[in-house]
Amino acid sequence: MSVIGKQLNNLQSSNTATPPADNEKNLQSCTITPDDVLRLNKISEDYLCSPNANIYDIDFTRFKIRDLESGAVLFEIAKPPSEQYVEANMDLMTATEDLTIEETDPNAGRYVRYQFTPAFLSLTRVGATVEFTVGKLAVNNFRMIERHFFRDRLLKTFDFEFGYCIPYSKNSCEHIYEFPNLPPELVAEMISNPFETRSDSFYFVDNRLVMHNKADYAYDGGVAV
Repeated sequence: MSVIGKQLNNLQSSNTATPPADNEKNLQSCTITPDDVLRLNKISEDYLCSPNANIYDIDFTRFKIRDLESGAVLFEIAKPPSEQYVEANMDLMTATEDLTIEETDPNAGRYVRYQFTPAFLSLTRVGATVEFTVGKLAVNNFRMIERHFFRDRLLKTFDFEFGYCIPYSKNSCEHIYEFPNLPPELVAEMISNPFETRSDSFYFVDNRLVMHNKADYAYDGGVAV
């Protein structure tokens, strides 16, 4: 069993007996590395770090997805939350972010739900532009590892470098997602089983996990029931 497996088992087995505050301390004491998350063979059951692990005050302020073949913007959202802006190409996407999470939830903002139409699964290259700010600490070797699963089947791992970010800076970059060529029978399963396609996004600074976000996906938008 890997180090991450032991840490997760210890934390999960103590969930019913350990106060929430102690669980958060345990999470903060875990040093999760890129190699740890690359060894995971399914979606994580819980968040692998607490929100307090983000000592760099990294804050994502804008996110946009576009089809690189047509140039169409498929999804765009920006902060502040009170003025969130959503723009979608309805040929490929319907309802976007799940906004049902209470503001008092410590994990609010760490989970996003997307609903696309089946046409999204025929795309081959998508550009994801992200804007983010950092706080008073410099961010060295900022890296994101994103792993997509359908049920317990790994679809693809994306591994992107953001590089170095100076303190109190606003940064922007676009990462290119090369989508895998999925078998038709798997595509049909993904369409007929909404939100069973999920992803973990792990963010590292100097090879230490500082942020962990989750998402799930449906591809049945516009499909008649």
